[in-house]
Amino acid sequence: MCGIVGYIGPKKVVPVIVEGLRRLEYRGYDSAGIAVGSAKCSQLQVSRASGKLANLEQILREHPLEGTFGIGHTRWATHGRPTEENAHPHRDCTGRIVVVHNGIVENYLELKRELAAQGHKFVTETDTEIIAHLIEQIQKEAEGEGEPVALEEAVRRAAQRLTGAFALGVLSAAEPDKIVAARLGPPVIIGQGEGEYFVASDVPGILHHTRDIYFLADGDLAILTRNGIAFTDFDGKPIERTLTRIQWDPIQAEKGGYKHFMLKEIWEQPRAVTDTTLGRVSLDSGKVFLGEMEMGDEELARAQSINIAACGTSWHAALTGKYMIERLARLPVDVDYASEYRYRDPIAGPDALGLLITQSGETADTLAAQREMKALGSKTVAICNVVGAMVAREAHGAIYTHAGPEIGVASTKAFTSQLTALFLLALKLGQLRGRLDQAQSVELIEELGRIPTKIEEVLRTRSPQCEELAREFAHARDFLYLGRGIHFPIALEGALKLKEISYIHAEGYPAGEMKHGPNALIDETLPVVVLTTRDHTDPASKLRYEKTLSNIREVTARSGRVIAVATEGDSLIAGLVEHVISIPQAPELLAPLIEIVPLQLLAYYIAVRRGCDVDQPRNLAKSVTVE
Repeated sequence: MCGIVGYIGPKKVVPVIVEGLRRLEYRGYDSAGIAVGSAKCSQLQVSRASGKLANLEQILREHPLEGTFGIGHTRWATHGRPTEENAHPHRDCTGRIVVVHNGIVENYLELKRELAAQGHKFVTETDTEIIAHLIEQIQKEAEGEGEPVALEEAVRRAAQRLTGAFALGVLSAAEPDKIVAARLGPPVIIGQGEGEYFVASDVPGILHHTRDIYFLADGDLAILTRNGIAFTDFDGKPIERTLTRIQWDPIQAEKGGYKHFMLKEIWEQPRAVTDTTLGRVSLDSGKVFLGEMEMGDEELARAQSINIAACGTSWHAALTGKYMIERLARLPVDVDYASEYRYRDPIAGPDALGLLITQSGETADTLAAQREMKALGSKTVAICNVVGAMVAREAHGAIYTHAGPEIGVASTKAFTSQLTALFLLALKLGQLRGRLDQAQSVELIEELGRIPTKIEEVLRTRSPQCEELAREFAHARDFLYLGRGIHFPIALEGALKLKEISYIHAEGYPAGEMKHGPNALIDETLPVVVLTTRDHTDPASKLRYEKTLSNIREVTARSGRVIAVATEGDSLIAGLVEHVISIPQAPELLAPLIEIVPLQLLAYYIAVRRGCDVDQPRNLAKSVTVE
């Protein structure tokens, strides 16, 4: 959530920053602003606007800003309304210090009262404004004592007084061509170009200018000047950070002819599944290789249980992964919402493996759950899409999903990539625990290798059908999604996709729970999406299928309108329901990677028909970096 882009260099500052903020729009925001300075000007020039970035661009066209360094911000409101006065950057009393900030300062009211007593005047409702005044006060006191401090020292001292979570970018008119950045929680990256330097909250914001990135860790402070970059901790001790070369092609983050990023990312899923698998499996031996693990196979095999923590779509992936791991490795798995994990006095220890699933690798709740697991003595593994993200750096191993940048707020290809990574982990654990022999492993890997082609077939053949269904159901007020076993989490994910981007109330439910309440909702106006795929080689899958057919009859007996996602060649289902979306046959544990695709397409086309902002749904952010 929120976007930060800062720049020092020979280019025109405003276009670089605005372009970067544009590339971070997917994170979600409701106001935008920019501050620019130069050695020729004793004050920083600030422009801000509520609403979308286009509003700020209009102001900049009417009142251009020029400078040699600057910083911009897109704000997702936490403290105060999404108005121009609450937009970042925020200034001190003199207007010579500006601050942009992601996160929440938990002790801001206490600091605000203290600073007000010292004569500071506040003009916004935000927690961020107090940071600018705090830095001003620290410098004022140091000057009064005859020992003036540089901006970076003032920021360090201010950071030590803040509680909560923050990513900071700070400028001072008194120290031109300098940006000070600090991190405690939300992500901050530093970019190094040819004679130019960048700060940002996420890689896409600066990827068109440089692929050479430093990732700040919690407690890091970076000082950017014309002469280079220096890093310290919050005590002022110099530290070193490793330069990472980002392999993403910037073009991957463009729409590539698609109407929306979400549609592009839905169609990129075959490649994302392939890329997550490449180099990690052997078709000859059936072995799985997870190269980013610090833990050896023996240590991984000693785990007696797995605790998974995740949020949103990643939580649905975790629920699906539970079925995979328990079936293939016969290892008990608990799944928690990351936001709840540390508040329930969890049971963990050295015998439990902690597994964190997060697209961004910077989700605050997931990081907090990881730290709780580690404090209880568990080793942790991260499934993440961003190389160098905090969750991976703090883990004892990582499985990167290699989905490439995902811009749409509603996750699609990151989800199927997470399912792929979880299946690989389940295979690995099953092999280490002696539950899978070579022949079984080779067969499962071969089946995984067929999944991308099957997803392509669904995209090619079912997109028109989903678009047609959207015409029929776009005005529904509610949807119900049903599934059994491993398909229940996919029902949850299908419902989440619809509510996220179309604003239709949707609910996912275990099909077997229909009699325990949801039956009361069913009438002739309620669309019910039912996952009725089956694996002909799996007796348990056949039993679940038969039970689900009984649930469908319950719905149709009450005039509910059923859309069934079924396996190709299923002639029985066609006579029971109003609409059937057929998908290719797949093993029970891999079917979720295929059956989620038509649910994504249905949600997408319904949202488009309703005129919704598909890529940036209201009130949502891509990366939630505060609790």
